[in-house]
Amino acid sequence: MGTGGWIVLGIVVVVAIWAIMVYNGLVALRNRFKNAFSQIDVQLKRRYDLIPNLVETVKGYMAHERNTLEAVIKARGAAVSAAQAAAAAPGDPAAMRGLSQAEGALGGALGRLMVVFEQYPDLKANQNVLGLQEELGSTENKVAFARQAFNDSVMVYNTKRESFPDNIFAGLFRFDAAELLQATESAEERKAPKVSFT
Repeated sequence: MGTGGWIVLGIVVVVAIWAIMVYNGLVALRNRFKNAFSQIDVQLKRRYDLIPNLVETVKGYMAHERNTLEAVIKARGAAVSAAQAAAAAPGDPAAMRGLSQAEGALGGALGRLMVVFEQYPDLKANQNVLGLQEELGSTENKVAFARQAFNDSVMVYNTKRESFPDNIFAGLFRFDAAELLQATESAEERKAPKVSFT
């Protein structure tokens, strides 16, 4: 093989190594945002487990608020389904939008429930309710932190896959864009007063 052949072989080897590095970098970033979503999933499951306990605890006090309690349970069911779909495909645009909408509806239903609590002085003094409410608040904070970590990971991944020349390999190897998980607070929640029983 002549000098020209060695140069061509050298160029091919360098391009191949570079392509492998780009591919591996995209895989690492995709795995990072999927792992970040799993942290959201853990906190959402905890939140979903707390809600039936809260509803069961307040049911005796709020017999006349059946519609409010049923709305919370229905919204929880929809959110659980949306979270399962999102966990199966983290970053998928439809799954992320579905989860955001379901979480917004659940947050709105919980917000209405908290407003109704104000009408029941016995509930405001119930230690079980206060404990569950505190756990829900803590879980909400953890969800928010996990969502921020996920969105940061998605942003890094999307930036890499859209940057030249990485975008060429991203297209060839089907590294699709990942969707951010938007804040789950609905417009109604932002208007609703925050209720504190302490």
